[in-house]
Amino acid sequence: MKLSVIIVNYNVKDYVERCLESVFVAGQGIDMEVLVVDNASHDGSVAYLRERFPQVNYIENKQNLGFSRANNIAIRQSAGDYVLLLNPDTTISENVLRECIAFADAHVDSGAIGVRMHNEDGSVAPESRRAVPTPWIALSKYLGNSRRYYMSWLPWDRPCRIEVVSGAFCFLRRKALFQVGLLDEDYFMYGEDIDLSYQLLRHGYMNWYLPLDIVHFKGRSTIKTSFRYAYVFYKAMLIFFVKHYLMFWKR
Repeated sequence: MKLSVIIVNYNVKDYVERCLESVFVAGQGIDMEVLVVDNASHDGSVAYLRERFPQVNYIENKQNLGFSRANNIAIRQSAGDYVLLLNPDTTISENVLRECIAFADAHVDSGAIGVRMHNEDGSVAPESRRAVPTPWIALSKYLGNSRRYYMSWLPWDRPCRIEVVSGAFCFLRRKALFQVGLLDEDYFMYGEDIDLSYQLLRHGYMNWYLPLDIVHFKGRSTIKTSFRYAYVFYKAMLIFFVKHYLMFWKR
């Protein structure tokens, strides 16, 4: 099998429906499987989606295991040479899957591929390309200089090597994914894409940006109450900092 598409859902069945519609249009002619992992939704997601997309493999968790653990469960059950981790609050254009596969086939040292993400208003999302948040880069971004963090000097209209691929659309080489040990499950939500991208670079793979278009309805797949969002996000950043920098300095 060429491609496994994995979508993690938590109470956003309407967005998953729209996402799946775009995936199956884009996946025509591709040897592909689609797995939806439901993190104990209470909105009837699985029954709703199964009626509309019976060809999907549904994995029903009994509790909300978070993004990393849910994806890892599906990854281990998948069979594709490539694995696409796709947010439920996205829609993809018709050529995205074929172009990613063709590029990865031609670049055997590629670990992860990201694409040009558009916000709901049509603007291009700067987080389509990011650098690893070293302490200096993270501090610069915090102080208002995000040029290095978002790799803003790179062109938008041609393939470029980047460091961090967004978890909203993360096209992965299966061999590389298993070589680095899948997603770190210490991250409940946020930060796991940074960690995975960094691990791929450390193992000698290259991460790429391709000028292929998707729409990301940012935040629709999570409830961003101010306290909860800030707590989970900054906890993830702390995990990354301690794991990759603080422990290194202590050696």
